[in-house]
Amino acid sequence: MTASSTSSTSSINAIAKEKALLSDLATMVSEGQNPATLAIDTLPTTEVLTLINQQDKLVAGAVEKAIPNISLAVDAIVEAFKAGGRLIYVGAGTSGRLGVLDAVECPPTFSVSDDMVIGLIAGGEKAMYKAVEGAEDSASLAIEELQAIHFNEKDILVGIAASGRTPYVISAIDYANSLSATTVSVTCNPGAPILANANIGICAEVGPEALTGSTRMKSGTAQKLILNMLTTASMIRRGKSYTNLMVDVHASNEKLYARASRIVMQATQCTHEQAREALQAANYSAKLAILMILTNVDVETAKTLIDNNDGFLRAAVDEYKK
Repeated sequence: MTASSTSSTSSINAIAKEKALLSDLATMVSEGQNPATLAIDTLPTTEVLTLINQQDKLVAGAVEKAIPNISLAVDAIVEAFKAGGRLIYVGAGTSGRLGVLDAVECPPTFSVSDDMVIGLIAGGEKAMYKAVEGAEDSASLAIEELQAIHFNEKDILVGIAASGRTPYVISAIDYANSLSATTVSVTCNPGAPILANANIGICAEVGPEALTGSTRMKSGTAQKLILNMLTTASMIRRGKSYTNLMVDVHASNEKLYARASRIVMQATQCTHEQAREALQAANYSAKLAILMILTNVDVETAKTLIDNNDGFLRAAVDEYKK
């Protein structure tokens, strides 16, 4: 085959792929042209922002409709954690960045290990700051990255893709399924392939974006809300809160030391001095400090009570009162 014929064949293949992609895009709700914002390029700044805000108001309602399946996912994550498994987010572009963001916030917020919640983004760490060409289209890359973190059947995989068709994400879900791990998909397009591929499909149908195709907007907001719900609710179900206080916060800087003190004060109605004294005795564990103040026990007894109740502070307090 000559160089010219090879080039011609390659060009024909590229055109065919583009036509197929155009056909896919035409069926995606998130890629539609929003009739409410057709004149957005003619408006003054305040009216542009008002239109965007009006569209953003639709997001919470779309997420609300997905709560039944979000609940199934939370229950599955809790069971995975109980079994010693991990929560693994997988995504490309904005979706991948949102997964990484949610994952890295878990250790300081809930005092969990860095590998309990992991975010994988197509193209690796550098893709957090700059798009990596072709990464989201690589099915093999997703498998390689899951194998690199020793993904196994105890883990739970959450594939995130606004379009619901990203090859990197679909491949990750299929690989996790092959290991009999639980899989969850998060998308904004009903009928998306990843909804069928995953054990639990979450779809927040937010409709077309204010700026056509810019799925970092409503779609990204919906995904952020859902990921917040997945980790926060799962951590609450694992004893990481007392009332609505995040009592397992990891105090690692001045702001968080102050927050830990405030949490102890709010939970016990004690003074700032009492909170600081208890925190120092408890090696800055707000959970232990609260239990020590509420029950007047020493730190070792408090640790035993917490351990006996699988980390749940309310249950530890109730046991002591019995």
